[in-house]
Amino acid sequence: MRTFLSTRPYRRRGTRARWVAISATIAATVLIGPASSLAAGPAGGDVATGSRSAAPTPAPAPAAPASGPAASVRVAPQTASSGPQAAPQRPGAAPTTPTVGTPAPAEKPATEATGPPVRTYSRTAPPRVPRPGRGTCGGVLPLGTVVTCASIVDAQQHRWTVTTSADQDILVTQLTRGSGDHTQGWVTDAGGAHVCWFGIDSDRCQLGPAGTYTITVKLPHPTGSGNYTLAVESTRTPSTCRELPESFFSFTSPGITGTLAAGTAAHCFRFDQPVHSVLRTYDPGGASDVLGQVLDADYQPLCEVRYIDRCSLDRPGPYRIFLREQYGTASAYTLRMPRLSYPVGCPAVPLAPFGDPGTAVGSGTVSEQEEVACHAVTTPAAGPLLVRLNQYHDQYLSWTLYDAAGEQVCSEYDPGRGCVVPAAGSYTLLMLNRNDFGTEITYQVAVTRLDSTDGCAPVTGTSWDQAALRLHQTSQVQTNCQPFTGAAGQRMVTYVAPDRYNDARSWLVDATGTAICTESSDEDGCVLPATGTYRVITHLTWWEADSTDLTYRLQVRRLSDPAGCPTITPGSYQSAPAGALGGIRCRILDLPAAGTYRVKAMTSDNYRRYGNVYDSTGHKLCTGISCEVPVAGRYTLVLDGSMTRTVLDTDVEHAFALLPWRVTGCPTASDTGWRDAPHRGTFRAPAEYHCLRLPSPAGARVVGLLPGDATEATTPEMTVVDATGDEVCDSYSLRQYACELTGPGPHSVLLNADDGYPTTSYALGIARVDGPPACPVLADDAAGSTVTTGADRFAVCLSVPAGRHTARESFTWTRTAGAGDARLSVFDSRGIRYCGPSGYSVGRTITCALPDGPVTVLLESDALTATYQVSHIPAG
Repeated sequence: MRTFLSTRPYRRRGTRARWVAISATIAATVLIGPASSLAAGPAGGDVATGSRSAAPTPAPAPAAPASGPAASVRVAPQTASSGPQAAPQRPGAAPTTPTVGTPAPAEKPATEATGPPVRTYSRTAPPRVPRPGRGTCGGVLPLGTVVTCASIVDAQQHRWTVTTSADQDILVTQLTRGSGDHTQGWVTDAGGAHVCWFGIDSDRCQLGPAGTYTITVKLPHPTGSGNYTLAVESTRTPSTCRELPESFFSFTSPGITGTLAAGTAAHCFRFDQPVHSVLRTYDPGGASDVLGQVLDADYQPLCEVRYIDRCSLDRPGPYRIFLREQYGTASAYTLRMPRLSYPVGCPAVPLAPFGDPGTAVGSGTVSEQEEVACHAVTTPAAGPLLVRLNQYHDQYLSWTLYDAAGEQVCSEYDPGRGCVVPAAGSYTLLMLNRNDFGTEITYQVAVTRLDSTDGCAPVTGTSWDQAALRLHQTSQVQTNCQPFTGAAGQRMVTYVAPDRYNDARSWLVDATGTAICTESSDEDGCVLPATGTYRVITHLTWWEADSTDLTYRLQVRRLSDPAGCPTITPGSYQSAPAGALGGIRCRILDLPAAGTYRVKAMTSDNYRRYGNVYDSTGHKLCTGISCEVPVAGRYTLVLDGSMTRTVLDTDVEHAFALLPWRVTGCPTASDTGWRDAPHRGTFRAPAEYHCLRLPSPAGARVVGLLPGDATEATTPEMTVVDATGDEVCDSYSLRQYACELTGPGPHSVLLNADDGYPTTSYALGIARVDGPPACPVLADDAAGSTVTTGADRFAVCLSVPAGRHTARESFTWTRTAGAGDARLSVFDSRGIRYCGPSGYSVGRTITCALPDGPVTVLLESDALTATYQVSHIPAG
C-alpha cells in the first residue's frame, strides 16, 4: 500500500495532543541508509530546518522490522503553516508511514517499514529557527519539464526529485534568475550523499548510478526572497531527442528551426555520420547566448555549437547535440551543420582558361554576414590554382579551399600567389560573407590552373623599343597570361597600368605555375632561376556594373644587358641636352670614366621624370640626379624604373641631361648686379642646363636679383654649387636670405627653366652683400636719395656708414615717377639680412633693428623705368 504523508497533516478535533506527540517522534528519530550521513545544506545546516546542528548521536538499534515491501513515500507540496511541521524524509532512509486521519501513538511510528535490515541512528532535533511558512514548491520534476516557483523566502528549501534510468548520467540544469535574490541548488543521491552544486543559468551535474536524486533549491542567505524556474534534461536518456536526417548535412539545407521556451534546460538532437567527418557549425541565432554541444557515443564533448567553426567527429557516434540558452531566455534558433567532408549541395565550378573564362564561372549569393556559399572544384592533378573574385566583392568575401576530408588547403590570406592543391580530386571552395553591415552579396568566381597555358597570349619579346602590349579584360573574373622566354640569371622587370582608373596586378610564374621572386627586395626586377619560358599573370581588380571591355598595358623588359635603349654620352653646360627629346623609357649611358655624373630626365613639357641607373647586370646604382659609377662603361637609365605600375610607351617623349657633376664652361657673372647689366639667357629645350661662374671668394655672401615683375616662366631655378659640383644654396636662400659660399671655390650658379616651361628667356643679377659697402651713401636729410630703375637696372644699392644710423632706423621709399613697384632689404657688413625683403609696393616705410657698423640697403624693382626717393630716419 502506498501512503502519502503531508507536511501539513489534517487534524481532527480532539487529536491535537496525539498529533503533536507523533510529530515530535518523527522529528526526533531519523532513519538513514547505507551512506550513514546527513545531507547537509550549503552551510552544513539541517536540511529539514536550514539551521546548523551538532553531530548526530547514534540511537539504540531498533527491533527487527516486519517483513514485506517497503512503503513508498512522496512529500506533497508544502503550504505555509504556523503549526508544527514534519521533518522531510531523507533519501535512503527507511520510510515511515503514519496513518492519515488516525495518527499512531506518540511513542512509535504509525507504520513500520519492512524490507532489508538497515542501520538506524537518531538525534535530537535542535531548536527550530523561526521562519515563514513553506511555499508550495517541490515534488517530482520530470525530465524536460519547466517548473515555476513564484516565491521562495528566507531559509525555505524546496526539494525536487528527478529520476534517471542511466548510470553516470549528466544532467543539464537550468535555474533561472527570476526576480529578487538569486537561488542555488544542490543534488544528493538516494543515500543522501552530496553529488553536485549548480547555480543560476545553465549548468551541468554529473550523476552516479541510475535512480532517483533530490534537488534542493534555496536562497544563499537565511533572509531574503525570490522566485525561479527549474528544469533538467538527461544527456543519456533525454525526454525527447529529434533525429537529424541526412539531408540536414547538405549545404542547401535551411537547417532545423525551433524555439527554446523560457526556462528550458536543453533541446536534444541525434544523428550519425562517418567517423572523422567534418561539420561546419554556425551561430544558432536567436538570443545572443544560444549555444550547444556535440557529444560522441560515450557522451563526451566533441565541439561547441555557438560560432562559425569546424567540428571534427574524431570519435565514433551516434552523436547528440544539446542546444540551450545560457540564461533560460525564450529564444528561437536555427541549427545548421553542413558537412565539409565529402560535402553535398555545392554546385561545380569548371576550371577556367586564361583570357575570357566564358561559361567556366561560378556564381552565388551570400545573404548576410557569416553566411557561406560553396562550390565544388575538380582538378585533374596536383598544382597551383588561382581563385578570382571581383575586387569589389573581394572586399567583403573571403574564400577558403578544403579537401575532400574537410581539411583546409589554403585561403585568400595565405602568402604567395595561388593555392597549391596536393593531389587530383574534388575540393570545396567556401565563400564567406564578412560584410559587417550584413549586406547581401551576389558574386562570380573563376578558378584557373596556373600551370596551364590554355588561353595564354603568344610569346612576347623583351626589348625596350617595342610597343607596350594592350590587354583586354571582358569578364570581372578574367585572368590573362603573357609568356616570354629568358635565360638563367637574366633580370626581368614588368610594368602594368590600366588605361583608365583601376588597379592592375601582375606576377611571374615558371612553367609549373609556381610564383617566382615573391620576396621583397631593394632591387628591381626578378632574376630568372633557369632558362625557359615564363609567364606574366595579370588582371584588373575593379569591374563596374557598366564594364564590358576594360584595357590595360603591359611591358616585359630585360634589365640586364638590355636591348632597344638609345645611347647617349655626356654633354656640356650651356648647351642642348645630351639626350634629345625622344620616346622609349630607357637610355644607355655610355660613360668615358668613373666618377659622378649629373643625370636628369624631363618630359616634353619640362617636368622632371625620375629614373634609376642600373649596371649591366640590372643592379640598381642610383636613383637621384647625382650618380656615381665605379668604372667607365655602359649603364642603363630607366624612367620610373621602380614604379612597376606605370607604363611609359614608346610614344612618350623625354629629354635627358647627362653632364659631369663638376660644373665647367660657365661664363663669369658680375657680383655687383645692382650696377652692371643683368645676365640674360634663353632655354631652348627641356633638360637644358645653364651656369654662371661667381667671382666672389669662398665665404662671401651673395643674393640673387630678379625683376619684380618676372613671371613664373621667366624666373629660372637657381642653385649655387661649389667647385666639386655639390649644392650650397637653392633659389629660396638666394632670394629670401643671403647665400654664404661654403665649400671650395670657385662657385657657380646652375640655372634651369621652371617646371612646365621647356623654352623661355630670363634676366637676373648677382649682388655680393658682405664686406665694406661699395654702394653710394644714402643721404641723411629728409629728402634722402633719388634713384632710377629700368629694364637693365632692376636693383639699386645704397649704404649707410657706421655712426650714421641708430639702433632702430626707419627706411622709406616712394615712387615719384614711372611705373612698377619695389621691395627693400637691409644687410649688415657680414651680409646677414637684418630687414626684409619687404613686400613689393610703390611706397612704404619699414623699421629695422640694426647692429653697429655700416649697413647695405638694396631696393629691388620691376624691370620698368621709374624714379624712387629713398630716405632713413631714427625710429621713435
